[in-house]
Amino acid sequence: MSLWKKLLWVAVTMLGLASLAVLALSRGEQISALWIIVAGLCGAAISYRFYSKWLAAKVLVLNDERATPAIVRNDGKDFVPTNRWMVFGHHFAAIAGPGPLVGPVLAAQFGFLPGTLWILIGATLGGAVHDMIVLFASVRRGGRTLGQMVKDEIGRGVGVLALISVLAIMIILLAVLALVVVQALAKSPWGVFTIAMTIPVALIMGFGLRSGKVNVTAITIFGLLGLAFGVWGGQFLSNFPAIEAWFRHDAVWVSWAVMIYGLAASILPIWMLLTPRDYLSTFLKLGTVAALAVAVIVIHPTLQMPSLTKFIDGSGLVFAGPVFPFVCITIACGAVSGFHSLIASGTTPKMVGRESRVRDIGYGAMITEMMVALMALIAACVLQPGEYFAINTKGTPTEVVAKVSAAGFSVNESEMSILAQNLGEKTMFNRAGGAPTFAVGMAHMFAKLSASPTALALWYHFAIMFEALFILTTIDAGTRVGRFLLQDLLGNVWRPLGNTRSWTANFFSSVLLVAAWGWFLYQGVVDPLGGINTLWPLFGLANQLLSVIALCLCTTILIKMQKTRYLFITLVPLCFMCAVTFSAGYMKIFSADPRLGFLSGAQSVAREAAGIVDPTKASELLRQAAVWQFDAAVAGFFLLLVFLIVVGSASQWWQLIRGTKPVVLRESEFVPVGSVELAH
Repeated sequence: MSLWKKLLWVAVTMLGLASLAVLALSRGEQISALWIIVAGLCGAAISYRFYSKWLAAKVLVLNDERATPAIVRNDGKDFVPTNRWMVFGHHFAAIAGPGPLVGPVLAAQFGFLPGTLWILIGATLGGAVHDMIVLFASVRRGGRTLGQMVKDEIGRGVGVLALISVLAIMIILLAVLALVVVQALAKSPWGVFTIAMTIPVALIMGFGLRSGKVNVTAITIFGLLGLAFGVWGGQFLSNFPAIEAWFRHDAVWVSWAVMIYGLAASILPIWMLLTPRDYLSTFLKLGTVAALAVAVIVIHPTLQMPSLTKFIDGSGLVFAGPVFPFVCITIACGAVSGFHSLIASGTTPKMVGRESRVRDIGYGAMITEMMVALMALIAACVLQPGEYFAINTKGTPTEVVAKVSAAGFSVNESEMSILAQNLGEKTMFNRAGGAPTFAVGMAHMFAKLSASPTALALWYHFAIMFEALFILTTIDAGTRVGRFLLQDLLGNVWRPLGNTRSWTANFFSSVLLVAAWGWFLYQGVVDPLGGINTLWPLFGLANQLLSVIALCLCTTILIKMQKTRYLFITLVPLCFMCAVTFSAGYMKIFSADPRLGFLSGAQSVAREAAGIVDPTKASELLRQAAVWQFDAAVAGFFLLLVFLIVVGSASQWWQLIRGTKPVVLRESEFVPVGSVELAH
């Protein structure tokens, strides 16, 4: 590296450190959101240029002479060598679900500093390493799934526990993601129209690429034009009531549509629908996020939320729990997310054409998602804190205003009424969940670039649609990966069901998986306490428990590769995530605060029900108590399974390092790329 380049990287490092210092040392003074952008860009550039390159060259030793599973097992269905940018687009679209948008928004209740630090440190040193090594391991093992690799590398007993826990967690995650999409698209003709348009456009792109007669550039231009029409044209549906009625549907209809789409994405060849649609969605995702970054640079809005709020002690209005460990549970995607390991060992390794692309896709997509999470955090923190808390606090308008004002944040009902009118909504009270808050913050910034009086409402509804599209791309890839996991499990019962080359086995497994998460989704739509609404509080915990399992696998593989001197790169994130998940799990089950602990919450509700004369209301409260008891049981079950996996993994490491157990590294046989090309 030349002297000028060294000086340039020293300057980038100093700029990043200075940005973090400004953010960390602020106490009351107003700070520009640009400091978060600068810190994020500097962190992404340095970590990708140096850390990921070191991981690729020294630790994993990526080798382009080794044929990947996509080339060796090319079957035109699941294993398909795919253009590097389309694979990146698919992977990014699949991992970037609601987490990088919703999680940072909710965690903003602690202030902007905890979320910013966790996103920057977690993504560069934990999440990106987690994603990259899992993807590398799957590529080296013929595209095997996380559960299969745990069984092969750590042990059969631990592997069975991993398969059961991963599949159970996967069903919860998919149902939660689907419920977010349904809530965003119900009675939203614009959103349904845009998403409906992406499906035929993606099919045409898939067939065009598969024919070999159309290049990627032409297909991309066609796709972008189709996507632009879907996004732009949806706003005019209100001018054509008869056509608008085709796309205006209730939550039940949308939930069935999402299930059917998930089933199709799981069964159809990957090149036909899933890959081109995810690739297409990535342009909208990255384009919108890039536009948001430009808006921040042009407007340089001030962060209205303080660096730290009084709620770091766990008394938050948005959700209960102290800043540690709950900032790490709330912000998963964008920092460290176990769901990523399922995609990195599911669809993506079956499409990678060269090993060197593991770095671009595994590490690169994660730090790209890191920037998305920082944008979401900014969108929440540029709002007036009173408005932020009023949107995300449950209760009647009068109760919400009283709670927020008592916490020291000024807000009143007339301000919230004006905000709702400007956004084209009836009310902005009781809009908890994070997605509406992100949409409001995003709309505020984009609207400042326009003089139109309707700009705020237009951008708000665009943001809601954008979030639904963002999340739906996680459901299609997730369902396909879930089908792989289910076939792994069913193959142990009856071998033909584990054959991914069989259309019958694929169809049966896909229907079974969609029925599992679809049942939770449907119950959550028709019943306020049913289905996935029951399991919603477990979403963040379950997701982070997956990351613990994946990091156990990564550590085992490094030991077997004789890379024990590099174990810190996985052991440090693993120990930290164990501290996060087990402490959060303990609090969620046993905390004496009824707002936080499942058991104390159930006891509190049961006592309240005992003092109510109305049998209907008492019955409803008792049912809520039963739901929280069920949540406690499920959380305890997951924690026990993952604890056993960690203990089993640690035992394996001790035996391998001491040399009391033979090292068996189950990598696929080395097949030179040239020999496969000659065979084809």
